[in-house]
Amino acid sequence: MSFNKALNDEEVFSEMRKMVAFIKQEALEKAREIKVKADEEFNIEKAKLVRQEAINIDAAFQRKVKQADVQRRIAQSNNINKSRMTLLLTRQQMLDDLFAESRTQLVAVAKDPVRYEKFLSDSLLQAFYRLLESEVTVRYRKADKDLIDKLLPVLKSRYLEATNQPIEVQLLEDHLPADGAGGVIVAGNGGRTICNNTPEARLAILEED
Repeated sequence: MSFNKALNDEEVFSEMRKMVAFIKQEALEKAREIKVKADEEFNIEKAKLVRQEAINIDAAFQRKVKQADVQRRIAQSNNINKSRMTLLLTRQQMLDDLFAESRTQLVAVAKDPVRYEKFLSDSLLQAFYRLLESEVTVRYRKADKDLIDKLLPVLKSRYLEATNQPIEVQLLEDHLPADGAGGVIVAGNGGRTICNNTPEARLAILEED
């Protein structure tokens, strides 16, 4: 039977150094593994945080874009409404000026004997055709009495020819204003049906339209 030779001090230290080196190497390997794993986890977590922050930034940006768009639409709507209001006011002012000028021109027509005679003749005949009554009453300016007396025989004849129906015309003493533009107000059916053919009434219809 044989026995191993006892290790001397140098050999013992050598073995201990080997064991220490091995343990140190194992520790370094383990440390590297831990670091690699820690780096991977850090990078994964960092990527998550970066991605989430990017999502948050994008969401915030989209909100601001939407808010800016809403504000732009509100401003645009306000500008459009303001422009429309300005347009309406300008249009109304132009119409008011136009009708004011028209009223002045109406009085001028009434002062032109040739033009006014034709207007009065057309107004009477149109009223007769609209009412289609056998008896009517006529209101007029007192100053137009002679002209109406002159026109009625011809107008009655034209009405009879067109409708095969004679018409009786009563001139009322309830005269229209002397400072008006003239014309006539013709009534039939016992005064219940009225045709206002004064220039002022016609102009009022235009204004309303």
